[in-house]
Amino acid sequence: MKTIGILGGMSAASTQTYYRELCRLASERLGGLHSPELLIRSLDFARIETLQKAGEWERAGEILQAEARALERGGAAFIVLATNTMHKLAGQMMEGVGIPLLHIADATAARIHATGMRRPGLMATAFTMEQSFYTDRLHAAELHPFIPRAGDRAETHRIIYDELCRNIVNERSRDAYVAIATRLIEQGADSLILGCTEVGMLLNQGNVAVPVFDTTLIHCEAALEAALA
Repeated sequence: MKTIGILGGMSAASTQTYYRELCRLASERLGGLHSPELLIRSLDFARIETLQKAGEWERAGEILQAEARALERGGAAFIVLATNTMHKLAGQMMEGVGIPLLHIADATAARIHATGMRRPGLMATAFTMEQSFYTDRLHAAELHPFIPRAGDRAETHRIIYDELCRNIVNERSRDAYVAIATRLIEQGADSLILGCTEVGMLLNQGNVAVPVFDTTLIHCEAALEAALA
């Protein structure tokens, strides 16, 4: 089994899901007392979020690059960046790193494409919904993403940072997310990408009327497959 290098803490809530889900998948796949070989570097998200707000993405990229190199030195065979938003910096992060990155958008796009869906709605941070670093990879996989309207994007983003990243689950916010997802479906979305690693705390197949693709769970499944290959 190869060692998975997880760069997380962005937020801590989602990184906990990565650890729990990878352990569950390894146990189901291998049985007995098996668990995954992991290296986890969990960052102080307050530091990263401050840089995001200030638009200091290059500095944030320098931090991620240093941590990716540390995971390589520690013996990781590949890197899982446990956040959708920070894939904005994937290119800078991987400069000079000799092991590959398992890109969350590519894993998600491949899963959606395999099901025959082509018009996914995307609920994520404003960075992910409004900038091209993520949607470009969906388009490259012949998908046509639907993005929420401006007010819905703002509310989706607010709930992620003010609540979910703090491990706060609010039923009113769940209702708001369901309403936003419903509007995307009414616009023509045939599926829904939970495009922030925290969105799955509120939405799942039980409260969305179209197929749901949880990027966190898909990323974990792809990581275990890569580790066992």
